[in-house]
Amino acid sequence: MPKVAIYNVSGQEVGDIELSEAVFGVEVNQHVLYEVVKNQLANKRQGTQSAKTRAEVRGGGKKPWRQKGTGRARAGSIRAPHWKGGGVIFAPKPRDYSYSVPKKVKRLAMKSALSSKVQNSEIIVLDELNLAAPKTKDMVALLSNVKAAKKALVVTAENNENVIKSSGNIAGVQTATVNTLNVYDILKYDSFIITKEAVKKVEEVYA
Repeated sequence: MPKVAIYNVSGQEVGDIELSEAVFGVEVNQHVLYEVVKNQLANKRQGTQSAKTRAEVRGGGKKPWRQKGTGRARAGSIRAPHWKGGGVIFAPKPRDYSYSVPKKVKRLAMKSALSSKVQNSEIIVLDELNLAAPKTKDMVALLSNVKAAKKALVVTAENNENVIKSSGNIAGVQTATVNTLNVYDILKYDSFIITKEAVKKVEEVYA
């Protein structure tokens, strides 16, 4: 089983924890990670882009000149795509980019993402994370004490308003709960900071 140190908010090592081999010690599957991240990014797309085709641009109902005898190329509308003010060829229209990925693939991707953090020594386990009040200064001090990278993801077991508000104004720092944890965020941030309580909950969900 992978074993990592546990730190307090002052950055002192206060023990260690054995992580579940089935969740934090699997072989990292790069292809599955790619597929799930691609799926997440596709599902985030709004798909609201739109442009007008030649049929939708205002005007152009009259044929600009007769078909033959003028010496010019044939033209049926002044709103043809190659005319100034004409419509767009294959114009983009609102569409839904989202698609689904099998649950087993998502679970394997989550385990691979968590295991990659352990293998790359990017996981920091805290014994607890209880801030008395929402203060950015306290969160900055905590991140400095545990030597977190500039881009850090802070994961708690339950929704913690003080932690969320204290991290809100720190560039590159994001908070999440076990329920909102996703593969893209785990891979996006260089430091994965998680409480001991949240570790147990993650192992229960993905074991």
